[in-house]
Amino acid sequence: MKIHQLSVNYLAEQDRIFVRINTSDSEEIRLWLTRRLMLGLWPLLSKLLTQHLLKLESAGSSLETADEDLRKMLADFRKEQFLQEADFDTPYDENQAVLPLGADPVLVTDVDATPLPSGRLRLSFNEQLPGGKEPRSFQVEMEPQLMQGLMHLLEQALARSQWQDAFAQGASGEDGADADSTRKPRYLN
Repeated sequence: MKIHQLSVNYLAEQDRIFVRINTSDSEEIRLWLTRRLMLGLWPLLSKLLTQHLLKLESAGSSLETADEDLRKMLADFRKEQFLQEADFDTPYDENQAVLPLGADPVLVTDVDATPLPSGRLRLSFNEQLPGGKEPRSFQVEMEPQLMQGLMHLLEQALARSQWQDAFAQGASGEDGADADSTRKPRYLN
């Protein structure tokens, strides 16, 4: 499957992220990403993409022992370069004739991410729902540039969802309990 376009939107009424993947064969795959899934997926994808981008640098394996600040700076530079080359202006083509997994979006329950020696990242999206429904899944391989574009779109959707506070707490390892004992508790669904 060759990806032609990506669309990522937060839909408040569903409290989910709606992802559409448009292929060069005029197929569209539709996905729902939940907050619970993204809490685990976002840090994993961020880490894998950063590691993958560093492997693509000419210094390659010597960066594994480099200072963490240098590694972050190089990865951020490469990410910014990819974003400058990306096309975020072309409208998403809404007229896809074929929906191989059906019109209902796949409610992603887990994602397997595998870096490949070719420099690509393989993502397997799986839906396994209780109640005897037939499981649905598909996999895609993404070049680092496309993966960075997806991460950028996901980041924008996360900002609109206002889920990022929970992501920042999870990434820093803080649960917020001892940060300020006078602060009111927050409850997320």
